[in-house]
Amino acid sequence: MEGRAAAAHDAQPESQRSAANQKLNMEQGHWLLAKMGKKVLRPGGKELTLQLMGNMSIGTKDDVVEFAPGMGYTAALTLAKHPKSYTGVELNEEAAALLRRKIQGKDRQIVVGNACNCPLKSGTADKVYGEAMLTMQADHRKAEIVREAFRLLKPGGLYGIHEIALVPDTMAEADKKQVQHDLAVTIKVNARPLTRAEWTHMLEAEGFVVESVMTNPMHLLELPRIVDDEGFWRTLKITWNILTHGKARKRILAMRTVFRRYESSMRAIAIVARKR
Repeated sequence: MEGRAAAAHDAQPESQRSAANQKLNMEQGHWLLAKMGKKVLRPGGKELTLQLMGNMSIGTKDDVVEFAPGMGYTAALTLAKHPKSYTGVELNEEAAALLRRKIQGKDRQIVVGNACNCPLKSGTADKVYGEAMLTMQADHRKAEIVREAFRLLKPGGLYGIHEIALVPDTMAEADKKQVQHDLAVTIKVNARPLTRAEWTHMLEAEGFVVESVMTNPMHLLELPRIVDDEGFWRTLKITWNILTHGKARKRILAMRTVFRRYESSMRAIAIVARKR
């Protein structure tokens, strides 16, 4: 089988192989990992997502909105709580189509839209959350998304985020820019993580009261975290996929190198805030 696969690859025109490799090289890091079989793509892993969802206290009376549900891992956790309604707002049409196959039923929907300008009515949600998305936005766009969460929520509603935080809060601007630059280069997204103080200030500036802050090491690509997030057998599958896709392996190892280089400067952070 391996020989046939190699022969089929060699039979491809050079232009097709070149185009495929170029596409892989430009793939955003989280989608590349998803193609290798990784389901949990959040900075703090399953552990921090579970803490976030625990503090969101989603129940059967809640109308819930999720920004950028991606592969649908956290959506499944939410739906297991049997909320009154669930709406996922997904910008990527391909991801939205995949999610619609998984998420069906009365008062469950996936809409294609931008989290900073949702096609949803104001004051209709009890809980809004988004993970691993604000970090990838410019600072003014972060504020727009937070403002949109505020618009969607009913008074007293909860907003949860799960992102990357720079440490310490006193990190020099030059050091911040270096981390942001190296992350952007390796994951092919204009990543702009903030410090814990900056994340909380942004939420408070848009009218939220921060209720809880949780952190976890940024170990997304470390083997113990992968096993904890994905389980033993899926970890084997992911490892095999990476080992047998040379271009992907090179990209993923480069990502892990950057994560390790800045291990002491980055943490995963989850915050739950309440609308005033």
